Amino acid sequence: MKTISMIGAFIVTLALISYSIAVFNERRKKHITKKILTFLTIGVILDITATACMIMGSTKSPFTLHGSLGYSALALMLIDTILIWRFYKNYRLNLEVPKVLHIYTSIAYFWWIIAYITGSLLVMIK
Repeated sequence: MKTISMIGAFIVTLALISYSIAVFNERRKKHITKKILTFLTIGVILDITATACMIMGSTKSPFTLHGSLGYSALALMLIDTILIWRFYKNYRLNLEVPKVLHIYTSIAYFWWIIAYITGSLLVMIK
């Protein structure tokens, strides 16, 4: 495995930690806090960085099945982050997260976890 790919794998694990902190806090508090916004935003930045590192370090086309899964997971988390920021900007801390946004966050996070696990499994079987 190339060094840049190993760096990407490390960074995507940091994204996992950041996303997990944000999502589990949102589930527990049911309100958006600055902590949730911070960890969700950091997660997206780390995820984009990790994706770029893995593309640069890969000898294969970036358009593989796992690549598509990863890009779609990143897109879902990016959309979730935008929706949560928009909700926060409009309502601040005064309103409980709408059920539909809460469900979307859970689905996006679950999809992202699937992409993370499949990437880990692909590395292990090589």
